[in-house]
Amino acid sequence: MTIQWYPGHMAKAKRQVIEKLKLIDVVIELLDARIPYSSRNPMIDEIVTNKPRLVLLNKADLADPKKTDAWISYFEEKGIKCIAVNAQDKQDMKRIISESKVLVQDKFEKMKAKGIKNTRAIRALIVGIPNVGKSTLINRLANKTIAKTGDRPGVTTGQQWIKIGKEFELLDTPGILWPKFEDQDVGYRLAITGAIKENLLDLQDVVVYLLLFLIKEYPGNLQERYQLTAIPTDMIKVFDEIGKFRGCLMGGGLIDYDKTAEVIIRDIRSARLGRITFETPLE
Repeated sequence: MTIQWYPGHMAKAKRQVIEKLKLIDVVIELLDARIPYSSRNPMIDEIVTNKPRLVLLNKADLADPKKTDAWISYFEEKGIKCIAVNAQDKQDMKRIISESKVLVQDKFEKMKAKGIKNTRAIRALIVGIPNVGKSTLINRLANKTIAKTGDRPGVTTGQQWIKIGKEFELLDTPGILWPKFEDQDVGYRLAITGAIKENLLDLQDVVVYLLLFLIKEYPGNLQERYQLTAIPTDMIKVFDEIGKFRGCLMGGGLIDYDKTAEVIIRDIRSARLGRITFETPLE
């Protein structure tokens, strides 16, 4: 299966980001802690040059904590400040602002040394792929509903400046996916976590990919969630057992595979299968 999705507003967003960069002090790059590699748009490195950067591993409460620690170390070794966050945690929101201030301190001190008096707020650009949680994060930072949110990609479609107190301003941007996924594993992982609209893909195909991963990396989570005494080697039988357990039945007691796939996707996205991360820095 080939997964591609690049709506026109994303191309426009890329152009707008480049235009606004001269106004920006620090770039906040938001990644999904469950898929830090797959949710990292390689175009961001091309767009954002010579700017301090703070990488946030969002939805850390859904991710495998050991793998999250490994990813933080990975970014730190590359000289990029990285922290794990949960948008529901007020302390995490305070830390984002404090870490951003540290990253721009050098720039502001140089301005002061040149006799330039700086009285404006720190300007931060927040970037990330669709459905990575940008709007929710912004609302938590601002402590009020400003940005539109939704458990689907493509909710934010325009840029807006958002004040966070008197010392901090955020430029929100629409989620930007890259035009082509060279690695189809990336496409599958984005589909599993909800970064791609579901009507653009074969959900059963995505769930087969997911189940194969869980059988290899998190078999205990799979067995516990669906009360499997053993995991069948035949994928149809795996669907059958899960579908029967969750009551995904049609007339005559036949398994509804579409409904079964939907149930499994909902379970993985809501962490009912436990805290799971789909990739490590070594991949």
